[in-house]
Amino acid sequence: MKEKVPGERRSGCPINILLESVGDTWSLLIVRDMMFFGRKTYNEFLNAGEKIATNILSDRLQRLESSGIVVKQRDPSDARRHIYRLTEKGIDLAPMLVEMIVWTARHEETAAPPEVVRQMVEDRENFIAGIRKRWLETHAV
Repeated sequence: MKEKVPGERRSGCPINILLESVGDTWSLLIVRDMMFFGRKTYNEFLNAGEKIATNILSDRLQRLESSGIVVKQRDPSDARRHIYRLTEKGIDLAPMLVEMIVWTARHEETAAPPEVVRQMVEDRENFIAGIRKRWLETHAV
């Protein structure tokens, strides 16, 4: 398979560009873990229950970083490990993830808590504002 040159796109279509950044099986799950569950270390992602292989996790974190969706930093409490944080570009995915959750819960059985889905439906703007507020307090870069 031909390696894609950074910045090279199949087309200028906004959906194509989005899919090139996060359109694989794992990237949005990593973003979800950061956004909704506060996960930020390699081991936290690895042990999140999705059974992602170590090589895939490393690759997706690197892709998310090169796409500007996450940044990788040394952990101030342990210089041997890194933490990953959503950038503003990453947190701007919140409305899309909320809509994906609502759509899926409407059409499929999910593990999403019904009260959370209800809040997403009934008070979408405040739900998303809460996500952004938590990010500003703890994950801003």
